[in-house]
Amino acid sequence: MSDKPGHAVNRLREEAVARSTRPFKARGARVQRCPGCQLARWACICAQRPTLDCGVSFCLIMHAYEPLKPTNTGRLIADCLPDTRAFVWARTEVDPELLALLENPRYQPYVVFPGEYALPDQPVHRVVEPEAGRRPLLIILDATWTQARKMFRKSPYLASLPLLSLHTERLSRYRLRRSSRDDHLCTVEVAAACLALAGEERAAEQLDDYFELFSQGYMDSCRRRPQ
Repeated sequence: MSDKPGHAVNRLREEAVARSTRPFKARGARVQRCPGCQLARWACICAQRPTLDCGVSFCLIMHAYEPLKPTNTGRLIADCLPDTRAFVWARTEVDPELLALLENPRYQPYVVFPGEYALPDQPVHRVVEPEAGRRPLLIILDATWTQARKMFRKSPYLASLPLLSLHTERLSRYRLRRSSRDDHLCTVEVAAACLALAGEERAAEQLDDYFELFSQGYMDSCRRRPQ
């Protein structure tokens, strides 16, 4: 087991726990979890977590409950990719640090969302093609699909940003929560697909492998107790 990494998603989790008046009761709440990977302590995979070096950054805009869920896969992105930011979404307030990030000329932001939801005059891209000297910043709404659509509609600061519309034939391998559609990828699967689209195939493969390791470890944690 490793010490808890101090990345953006874990900081949101710590802040949410500090604000809460009642403990968040996730499924399997009695399991003694590693504070890093959120698997059962005996199934910890922190020692196998890769640190990926690539030319893409991520920004997670998370539904308020997501940082607290041990099944959340946005955390896996922050585990592996150091330049990952995370913010909790609110309908009436916007974190000033998020707005500053979106306006930072160092980055070329894209909102990863289906092109059919684009607003009038909102550019839709199929590939990652940042302007010269700007680093791609891929913004992912980390929530259920129903929540993500609401977040997209009610976030006017995203309306002027280009969309990155993914088209992939892969089916989701996410087994930790129920979904009505197999083509709805979970957050870390979206990130891996984006990396591949940006030409970062090696990083995409390593992130995908770590997700598979996490998924298997979580299922094992649910199925059996340590010997």
